[in-house]
Amino acid sequence: MKHLSHIITFSIIFLYSTLSFSQTEPNLSPKSVGEIINHTYYKLAYSEMHEQAIWVYYELTPELVNGTTERADDFRYDPKVSSGSATPDDYKNSGYDRGHLCPAADMKINDNAMSETFYMTNMSPQAPYFNRGIWKNLEALVRDWSLKEEKLYIATGPVFRSNKGKIGKNEITIPGYYYKVIYDPTDTPKMIAFVLPNEKSSLPFENFVVSVDSVEYLTNIDFFPNLPDEIETKLEHQSNYKLWNKSQSNTVINPPKNNVSTEEKKVLETNKKTDESTYKLENTDNAVKSYTNSKGERIQSPTHYKTAPPGATAECNDGTYSFSKSRRGTCSGHGGVKRWL
Repeated sequence: MKHLSHIITFSIIFLYSTLSFSQTEPNLSPKSVGEIINHTYYKLAYSEMHEQAIWVYYELTPELVNGTTERADDFRYDPKVSSGSATPDDYKNSGYDRGHLCPAADMKINDNAMSETFYMTNMSPQAPYFNRGIWKNLEALVRDWSLKEEKLYIATGPVFRSNKGKIGKNEITIPGYYYKVIYDPTDTPKMIAFVLPNEKSSLPFENFVVSVDSVEYLTNIDFFPNLPDEIETKLEHQSNYKLWNKSQSNTVINPPKNNVSTEEKKVLETNKKTDESTYKLENTDNAVKSYTNSKGERIQSPTHYKTAPPGATAECNDGTYSFSKSRRGTCSGHGGVKRWL
């Protein structure tokens, strides 16, 4: 009997670990700057500069959505962040909600999954009418989509453009926008992305649909980087809301790269001053450097920075950081590339 109990215990542990591990397989998590924090059912990249996640990534399945676990509301500091995370006190009397990035209602499978969504690393300052209105409704729509499909892969987070200031002792940035990027690998694979301003809105969701490529441009994040190139390239160029709401239309629309929505134009054209521009003014070494690309060509290097700015893709051996859209080349001027971020 003792031997049998050990077998049963081991089987339960194995089943639990398999369920939680499946949330990171296949490894389609985004690539960006930030400290990677792994929780049981989601992972994130944390920005010390902004004191919140750059992205939160998870797999959404009917099992997670159809759970019976009740909302926990145990907002708390995340001990996994090496530099220290934001705290609940940062939001007190700020006028902003502790807005979930990975929604609590997406993690109803068990107490642990639910509780982990209340780490402050999963929160971002959201305008109350935004958090409790259009953002909440979009989250519910995505859950509805997950019930119709076998699984969805989701990345969501802030867009640090037209920011609205800071809150709290830890100076948490109030983002101007939020994005949600969704990949459906089942049946006919498809992707869709949304960019929404951090404010009250009663507009329909389709007004905020953009391509995944556009969100990558806005955030300097590489989404689903481990997909085969031909799949990633094709799907990231197109976002068709009607494909996700098949009752409206089954017509496939593949918008060209330069076909951007009104909301995307607003973000891309009217918000030129970004965190990158701040770094160029205050944090550059001003050195004229060069590097050798993958074809052996000598190319003048982009600006290098003393600390990693948002979207930096390379850390060089002399401790500086730079951008490389192709994520290739050797930075000879700065002692070579130590690692790609």
